[in-house]
Amino acid sequence: MKNHYKLLLALIAGIGLGAVAHPYQDTNWLQQVNNNLMVPTGQIFLRLLFMIVVPMVFSALVLGVFDLARHQGVGKIASKTLMYTIIASTFSVLIGIGLVNFFRPGDGFKVDTSIYETSKANVDTISANAKNSKTFAQAVVEIIPKNPLEAAVRALEGEMLSLMFCALFFGFAFYLYQKSAGGKELKIMDIFDEIFNASLKIVEVAMKIAPYAVFCIVFNTAFKFGLSIFESLFYFSAVVVGGLLIQQFVVYALLLKFVAKRSPWKFFSDSKDVMLYAFSTSSSNACLPKSIEVAENKLGLTPSISRFVLTVGATANQNGTALFEGVTVLFLAQVFGVALDMGQQVQVVVMCIIAGIGTAGVPGGSLPLIMIIMNGVGIPAEGIALILGVDRFLDMCRTTLNVSGDLVIAALVDDKKAAK
Repeated sequence: MKNHYKLLLALIAGIGLGAVAHPYQDTNWLQQVNNNLMVPTGQIFLRLLFMIVVPMVFSALVLGVFDLARHQGVGKIASKTLMYTIIASTFSVLIGIGLVNFFRPGDGFKVDTSIYETSKANVDTISANAKNSKTFAQAVVEIIPKNPLEAAVRALEGEMLSLMFCALFFGFAFYLYQKSAGGKELKIMDIFDEIFNASLKIVEVAMKIAPYAVFCIVFNTAFKFGLSIFESLFYFSAVVVGGLLIQQFVVYALLLKFVAKRSPWKFFSDSKDVMLYAFSTSSSNACLPKSIEVAENKLGLTPSISRFVLTVGATANQNGTALFEGVTVLFLAQVFGVALDMGQQVQVVVMCIIAGIGTAGVPGGSLPLIMIIMNGVGIPAEGIALILGVDRFLDMCRTTLNVSGDLVIAALVDDKKAAK
């Protein structure tokens, strides 16, 4: 059986068996199986992937920038990446806000204040993170790390941009050094290449347990929350998922067809493995190693370009997250009867685009930024508790779009035109 069929089967089996076991979650032996088998298996798989994110990101960016500087130019690739990222993010937010204004899922929604008490700890944590957010000036300054090793240690906790800046700068510095040395061969680049290839080998090892890990991760979610995690707040969830589908199969498909000159169907078919990983893990960072492998081996993208775009995109190209943030803010405004005029909605659009670029590529990374946007337009911060019950499921959906979007942007930036 092909791997993507195994993953799909594992996904369906995990949801089904987890939902069946949910009513009996207080049964001791089921808890033991979940806690001592399902959770550890899923975590081992995720940790194998997270383990190589830092060495892979650093080596991929150094190699990518070094090669681009020698051949095609970093500035051109970076500017095209930024341009397509902003275009795709703008479309995603406008789609989300258009849908929520048309269907108005928050109208008539009865606010159950008891949810604030049951979710108080989560809301307080998210609120604290939002209040501790940096000003724009601070954020710009702190992109440059004082200590690259500290940035590497904290990379998966929100400091990925600092690590990426360090790698970008080193890659370009190696190019300048080689140029000043008369084209001297840099042996350290071979070391970075070997680190990158060794990281890919670890990916191969991790993929051997992927179907079992996906089953365990999804089983654990369904076992704890039941099918209610996929059913509650149905209309809100339907608007989010509908927007994500339009972005995926209309916006991305049109960009692939008319800009990248590729067959959208073949592109999505070749990317299905990594999209399933994204849905299961809810983490762009965890999917990065597999995304790079798919880009080079299945999509035939130029390695220097794909490594650059995908590693930057794992943090900077969060189309699904931007769409989700826009829908959530307007939905909660409707719930609380906060009328947002056109100017305020434009403000939400701009903030969501910027927030989408700065969201950490980890599960739940968008929630503090949503609270910041809510505070900016006068929506009660406690309202975020309303969507926490379905956030895990929607996080799985929007991460899939984020990861797929990274691959689409890489294809758009790549000058090499693939045959249809």
